[in-house]
Amino acid sequence: MDWLNTSLVDSGYHHIAPWAIWHARSMVLAWAFLLPLGALAARFFKVLPGQNWPKVVDHTGWWHVHRVFQWAGFVVMLLGIYTVYGHGAGQGSLAQLHAWAGWFVVTLGTLQVATGLTRGSKGGPTAEQMRGDHYDMTPWRLHFERLHKYLGWLALVASMGVIAAGLVLVNAPRWMLLLLLAWWVTLAFAFVWLQRAGRCIDTYQAIWGPDPTHPGNRRAPIGWGVRRPLG
Repeated sequence: MDWLNTSLVDSGYHHIAPWAIWHARSMVLAWAFLLPLGALAARFFKVLPGQNWPKVVDHTGWWHVHRVFQWAGFVVMLLGIYTVYGHGAGQGSLAQLHAWAGWFVVTLGTLQVATGLTRGSKGGPTAEQMRGDHYDMTPWRLHFERLHKYLGWLALVASMGVIAAGLVLVNAPRWMLLLLLAWWVTLAFAFVWLQRAGRCIDTYQAIWGPDPTHPGNRRAPIGWGVRRPLG
């Protein structure tokens, strides 16, 4: 227990200002828990186990979970920015690196929200209008999917380094970093297991099925490891 409570940099007492505490809590909650869980829901649960797919399509549970977790993560991230604003002028190269890398991750997170809000219309047989950016896989939709997927995962991976640097910067006790490392390993294990289990199913087929008459099924799926069970 003494070793776990020992600070990362030295054996000194771990004490930080209240604003830094709430900044750290907000950013860890957003980037280590809410946003990764929302991303996993979107990647691996578009078709649920036991769902009679492709007879039953367009199960929207994953979409609601993804939206709630990502919006919650974004709001908590904004709270973390508010708590640190005006206090982040730390000294030293690590403090500067943490600040600049943090703003890089925040920018990516904001772009995720912006691209999500401008993803275009849905369309298709399950919507009110047959024509739509997603159903027709218009150039707008194609650009959105590429940006949203690749930038989203880049932001999550980069946030791990920013969080770790922040813990070192405030001389946090070892148990905090070890707990986060265990959580990240758990997320990585879940990602690999679900990927190998074939759970990463193309959004287009999950919504409209494998019928080749749907225009999007005549295009290759976007993103690494995305599969189409049929067609």
